[in-house]
Formats: sequence, C-alpha cells, structure tokens
Amino acid sequence: MILAVLFANSVGNVLIERFNGVPVEERLHWRCFLVKLGAENLIGVKNEKLLVACHKSVYIVYTVLGDVSIFLVGKDEYGELALAEAFFIITAAVKDVCGKPPTERLFLDKYGRICLCLDEIVWKGLVENTDKDRIKRLIRLKPPTEY
Repeated sequence: MILAVLFANSVGNVLIERFNGVPVEERLHWRCFLVKLGAENLIGVKNEKLLVACHKSVYIVYTVLGDVSIFLVGKDEYGELALAEAFFIITAAVKDVCGKPPTERLFLDKYGRICLCLDEIVWKGLVENTDKDRIKRLIRLKPPTEY
C-alpha cells in the first residue's frame, strides 16, 4: 500500500499531501519526518534522481522536481522498486501538466490538475493508472466519448 504522497516546497512547506491508511494522530509525525529528511538529503540533488530510505518497516522514495520535493511512502508490496515505478508516473504527469519541471508558483497555478492526476494514479493506496495518455483523458473532466 502507498501510505503517503507528499509534495513540499524548497523551505519545507507542504503543498499537497495524500495519506492512505495512516491514522490522523500519526500524520503530523510523517509530515515532519519527510520534510526533515528532504531538508537533510535533497540539497544539491539533480532533478528526478531518486533517493531511498527505510523507516519503521516502510520504504520512502523521494526526489526534487524543479523547486518541489516529492515523497512516496509505501509498505508491503510497495517496496522501493514499486515506489520508483509509481514515482516515474507521478513525475511524468506533473511535468505534463506544468509543461516543464515546476517552480513553486507554476505548481500552485496547476494545483487542481495535479491533484486530479494524483487521484487517477493513486487510489486508496494502490497504483491504479500508469498510462500517461489515459491519465490525460481522465483529467479532462469531460464525459468519455469512446471506450
């Protein structure tokens, strides 16, 4: 299960977070932990170079995309390799929506469409859609005309 998807800016403010199966009382701990992990390890990292960590029997894959840090937390069948695959889909969708690796301003301008992409990619902790073209069609918010 993918426990968390979190986007943060360069100073550690959370831009988007999605938790699945994480109790409300543990979410603050995870937020703080992920932001601190990024602050310590993402300085000078190239765009989309994946870093991996393990904490409390879960895997964390994280990187920088433009001015935004992205974190994925998974357990069980979502180990580091499965999270890396999900990561490539998420980063490709964000770059498609923004047109390039996003600045914080561009990311916030495209916030709604990025949230729609995340909802189509990760649903209730499982990766649901991995096809970029299908995700583009699903986030158009138009009724489907062809099946």
